[in-house]
Amino acid sequence: MSDGIAQTMYSIDTNVLMDWQARYFPTDVFKSLVEKMDVLMKDGRLLAPELVKEELNAVGTAELTAWAKARPEIFVPLAEVLAEALSIQGRFPGLKDPKAEFEEADAYVIALAKWRKGVVVTQETPASEKRNPKRTHFIPDVCRELGLPCISFLGLMRREGWTF
Repeated sequence: MSDGIAQTMYSIDTNVLMDWQARYFPTDVFKSLVEKMDVLMKDGRLLAPELVKEELNAVGTAELTAWAKARPEIFVPLAEVLAEALSIQGRFPGLKDPKAEFEEADAYVIALAKWRKGVVVTQETPASEKRNPKRTHFIPDVCRELGLPCISFLGLMRREGWTF
């Protein structure tokens, strides 16, 4: 692992945490993954805007919401990225889901990575890869246009050199 990778900050989207714990890598089976993620968190390299925590509380499993509650240090207050998130929302109105019933974390996840010169981690795919996208922009689309690195959870594991 190079020094550049060792210092990388990751801004993580809600869907990554959902896929990790609730869908593909359950914590009772992938115990070492929990340990590796905790090391990133303790090093201050894995962060998420507070809206991710709110989304987890709204749609996450009981285990995932308990996990998030036990790790408050990873959630960055919205005030720290608000101006940048609003700028992103203004520049890319197609990022917002027209049917969303609450404030979405997407622009804040991107804003956090931009502010901290980090990497966005999301399971979203670009609009061009979707059959009938419900909006014009998804996180990878905005990251591409802003010149920000954007990877999947598997990409994070590979970038960190993790093996299981």
